[in-house]
Order: sequence, then structure tokens, then C-alpha cells
Amino acid sequence: MKRHLCLILSLIYITFALSGCAQIGEKAANLSMIYGAAAVLSLLLLVGCLLLVRKKKQWFVLLFSSVLVVNIGYTFLSVSSDLQQALLANRISYLGSVFLPFAMLMIILSVTNTKYKKWVPISLCSLSVVVFLIAASPGILDIYYKEVSFQIVGGASKLIKVYGPLHPLYLVYLVGYFAAMIAVIIRASVRKTIDTAAHAVIVAIAVFVNIGVWFIEQICNIDFEFLSVSYIISELFLLGVHMVMKEDQRLRELIQQKEEAMTATSRENKSHKSILVTEEEIACFRQGSETLTGQERQIFEAYLAGSSTKEIMDTLNIKENTLKFHNKNLYGKLGVSSRKQLLAIYRAMEISKQQIKS
Repeated sequence: MKRHLCLILSLIYITFALSGCAQIGEKAANLSMIYGAAAVLSLLLLVGCLLLVRKKKQWFVLLFSSVLVVNIGYTFLSVSSDLQQALLANRISYLGSVFLPFAMLMIILSVTNTKYKKWVPISLCSLSVVVFLIAASPGILDIYYKEVSFQIVGGASKLIKVYGPLHPLYLVYLVGYFAAMIAVIIRASVRKTIDTAAHAVIVAIAVFVNIGVWFIEQICNIDFEFLSVSYIISELFLLGVHMVMKEDQRLRELIQQKEEAMTATSRENKSHKSILVTEEEIACFRQGSETLTGQERQIFEAYLAGSSTKEIMDTLNIKENTLKFHNKNLYGKLGVSSRKQLLAIYRAMEISKQQIKS
């Protein structure tokens, strides 16, 4: 996680360095390079996601794929040579942008252990498709952009837009998702459905980073789309929380398994101790064990090894009635009436042997 944070901080520093202190032409060229680097990093993170998140990973794959698509769109837009290429690149970036908050919300629902109805992701996905179709309409309809033109500044291309009547829809869409994410985090913190407060804080940071960056871009005239970097930061935060929670869950399961094993052993010891074994029973058991047939000996040793009835029948390739027949003869020779008594007397014999040796 620390390595991820160092990488993110380095990328942010490079972004500011390249976009803040250069001439206009150099700055535009540098933007293309940064978008390209962000796209490559997004691809590497997607591959890492596929390797790290092995179960229930569909929302992480959607998130990381969306970030990759967004950065590919920004990169192609910056190097477009005409209006049609720029509009296509703009549609690509919007394709990732509309599905990205949807994936983030589903991941936050997952990491906060918030239950939801099956129709929720279907409805949200349908809404994302509708918003994308509207955002992708420039060049075909004038409902999202009234007018759009193409301009190249210092070697990098950009779209000059005049917003249409439905352009605020995307802003409402983002605000709605951000509000839903915050509401889920607050609800999970109150109901304590998330593992720790630290996890809730990290998830909240991932959301507020994007809110802050989006808000700054709305009020400031900035050539660079800082969301391309903030999205990467967010996916790293969410992946980190997911991996930490999975590791915590694995450790809890191991502890639970050990506790259950210790409880079972304790119960077994108590069950053996509850049977009083006499010297006469031990003598009869020892004498009878010397008269066992070959198959009776195999069953006897299987009982000592803790094998189940089914395992014994499979190993010896016999049926249940045959096993019952051998048990009757075996128990009769050993002077016992059950497997529990057989194991108790055998254990008493072993303890007696150890005491004699010592």
C-alpha cells in the first residue's frame, strides 16, 4: 500500500511539473504525454487487479477498465487531427466516465458489507447507458452540446464546446453518485457493517478526492483533466481497502478454525476421560487384540487412526452390513460395546505403557 501511495504522489508531482511551468505549446504536448502515461499506468493496474482480486472481482474489473477507457479517450482527444476523431475520443472518455462512478458505488457497497436488491445494479447500469448515449450525442444531436468545434493548440487538440440543454444531466449524475457513496459510508459507519473506522475513512477519502477534483475543474479554467489522475488514486484506495479486508477475513477464519479444532480436541479428551477403564478391561482388550483376523485388524487400526465409517468401507471395499458383522466380532473379542469404549481403553493402555517406561 505504501508503494502505491508513493507511486501516486510521484505521478501527481510529475503532472503538476509538466502542466504548470511550461510555454503554451510545450504544455499542450506534455498533456498528451501525461494522458498516455496515465493510460499505460491504468492498463498495468487493470492487469494487477485481475491477478490480485480473485473472487467477486467484477466491480473491480469494471472500475479499472473504466479508468483505462477514460485515459485512452483523453489521450486520443489530445492527439486528434480533426473534429470527427476528437468527437470519437470524447465519446470514449465519456464511456469510461459514466460507468466509473457506478463501479465505485458497487465496490463501496461491497467493502462496507451493505446489502442491496438484485435490481439495483441492473437499474444503475441502465441509467449509465442512457447518460452515455446523451453524452455521446454531439456531432449527431445538439442536446448535449449546442455547438462544438475543433482546435489545435501547440500540437495538442481540444474541443471548443457550447453546452446544450441536457449537459447538466451529467453533472447531476455525478453528484447523485457521490451523494450515494457518502450516504453508504455514513450508514456503514453508524451500523458498524464495515470492519474498522480506518477502512471507512480510506473509502471516504477515495470519494472526496474525486469530488474535490471535479469541483475545482468546474470553477477553474484548467487545460488538464485532473480526474484522469484522481481516478487512479481512487481505484488504488479501494483496491487497498479490499485487500486489507480480505487478509483480515482470512486471519479471522484461521483463528476460528484453530479455536474449533481446540474445542473438538477438548471435547474428545473429555469424552475419553468420562469412561472409567478397569484393569480387567485392559487385560481382556490386550488378549483379544492378539486374536484378531486380518480384516478385523485393518478395521481396528482404522478406528485408531480416526477414520470414518464411510472411509473404512471405501478403503476395504465392503458394504455397511459387512462392516457391522466385523464390528460385532471385533467388539466381542476386545470386550467393548462401542468404538468410543474401544478408543478409551486403547488410550488407557498407551498411558499405562508410558508410565511403566518412565
